[in-house]
Amino acid sequence: MEPLVDVVIEDDRWDAVELESLAECAIRAALTGLGLPEAGLTLCVMGCDDARIAVLNGAFRGKAKPTNVLSWPSRDRSAAAEGGAPEAPEIGDAAEPESLGDIALAWETCLHEAEAAGKPLAEHVTHLIVHGLLHLLGYDHVREGDAAVMEALEVRILASLGLSDPYS
Repeated sequence: MEPLVDVVIEDDRWDAVELESLAECAIRAALTGLGLPEAGLTLCVMGCDDARIAVLNGAFRGKAKPTNVLSWPSRDRSAAAEGGAPEAPEIGDAAEPESLGDIALAWETCLHEAEAAGKPLAEHVTHLIVHGLLHLLGYDHVREGDAAVMEALEVRILASLGLSDPYS
């Protein structure tokens, strides 16, 4: 049986926040909050550094600079109408779970953002994992109506984990 989250650590500094357990907890809370099952779904979370994420950001978004989180959905599930619900993912089974896609996090950028916001790094990273998963599920924040939906979901999911509203 495939694990729900496959965590790849490219930078050992991620061990300090126990990225694997943070990712599992964040993903499970998000799926529960969205009414989706844990079984039958899988994704990958990579903990890397700013140099690596800058290369990925350049290759996939044409912005060769570091960013906090990147996500690559396995397919486009975005809502057609602004503020609408994205297409629900197909659910696989235990032997062949449906891949939602991949998320990458950059150590230095995440650390600097957490310090600037006066938040524990684990709390900030949990938010970014939830944010990345929502992107994998078709949520976005480019259009105002979509951003309102996505942010409300993030706030609700983080509250279920006892974490504060990252937008207040």
